[in-house]
Amino acid sequence: MKGEEALARALLAATDSRYAVPGYPITGLFALCGAEMVVNEKTGLEYALGDSLSGRRAALIAKSVGVNACIDPLVEATVQGLSGGVILVAGDDPAATGSQVAQDTRIAGELAEIPVLEPGLENCSRVVEAALQASAEFSRVAMLRVTPAFLGSEVTDTPVPRQDSRGELADRGCTMHGKVTASRRLFSKMRDWAVRSPLNSWRGGVAGIGAMPGETRVVTVYPTPHRLAEYAGVREEGLPFARDHCRHGFLPGTVGEEPETHEGRGYHRTFCRDCPFKPAIALMAEEGMRPVCDAGCVVMAMNPPFPIGVASYGLGSSVAVAARSTGVALIGDYALLHNGINALVDVYEKGLPLLCVVLDNRCTAMTGKQPTYPLEPYLGWAGPHYVGAPDIPALRELFRAVHRPGVIVIRGECPEGQDHETVAYRDL
Repeated sequence: MKGEEALARALLAATDSRYAVPGYPITGLFALCGAEMVVNEKTGLEYALGDSLSGRRAALIAKSVGVNACIDPLVEATVQGLSGGVILVAGDDPAATGSQVAQDTRIAGELAEIPVLEPGLENCSRVVEAALQASAEFSRVAMLRVTPAFLGSEVTDTPVPRQDSRGELADRGCTMHGKVTASRRLFSKMRDWAVRSPLNSWRGGVAGIGAMPGETRVVTVYPTPHRLAEYAGVREEGLPFARDHCRHGFLPGTVGEEPETHEGRGYHRTFCRDCPFKPAIALMAEEGMRPVCDAGCVVMAMNPPFPIGVASYGLGSSVAVAARSTGVALIGDYALLHNGINALVDVYEKGLPLLCVVLDNRCTAMTGKQPTYPLEPYLGWAGPHYVGAPDIPALRELFRAVHRPGVIVIRGECPEGQDHETVAYRDL
């Protein structure tokens, strides 16, 4: 069978959901594994992260430049963590045969500090399962990099049993710096995993990666096993990525630190003292709503005294993540227009049961309160319900009655001269 058929079979066996945007060289793979087409790759990855929050395994299939569109949630997930395994299948085109660029997407794996694997012509199912297990073990997305040479080659493959495991969301007691420290600690373990992986076979001679021939076979290309530095010949498609990285040391900075906690630091941050949206957040807590939070002020809904937020994967991400998990997204007006609205279009087109709650303060409150575009010209197609922040009875009725998918826009004005409150930990 061809590589793309073997990979499709492996993905069907190992994952519960598959999302894709077709394009060379992964269009055939997209069709063979019955992936759900999405409006863009960022939305697809966010859907996959939503599946993960619900304990399901998921995959996003994207061409090389499509990976660029989902860098934000890809990087955020490394620090924020996940539950069910998520795999990003990245189709590179090293010869620019059907693409405008010859991007080597493994560099994005290095940027996001995620495991990157390349299947050979005899181990596709093993590599897919190993990637999903690594995703859970290190609580981040795993990348599976493939090329036209692999997808079009004759391969031999033996199915392997699915072995689900669970990752962990970042410790809510940690500060953001503490979460980064914890994720870097997992990265140090990821290096050991790459070295020990039974997917690699060290037989001397020339080392081959992916579809390239070689007596020695290397699958875990990032973190790259330092043992590869012993080989004079390394065959790989694209940039000399593995050859250059096998000599690199560990990431700088945070390895030896203990993850910083709010308790250890002595304080946490919450909304401004006179924030008009605090009653609405309190009402969401009263109603038992568990939103996925976006970036911006709404991320404060993950901190006391309103710790209702389940997770946050970056600007504009809450819409698609929540659509596949909790069913409630909490997002600001700027974030929605910046890059959440594409996902909202996809959610409405598919009729997913999402309630999108938008806090509309007409400004970018966390970056200096610069004015933003009004929502009305861009959101009319969604039939949003507008309500003033003080009108709690109307808001309670909307929370309970709005048809899903639906949008509730809560309007309020940020208080002048105020900033997020810093609350001493002892006062919690």
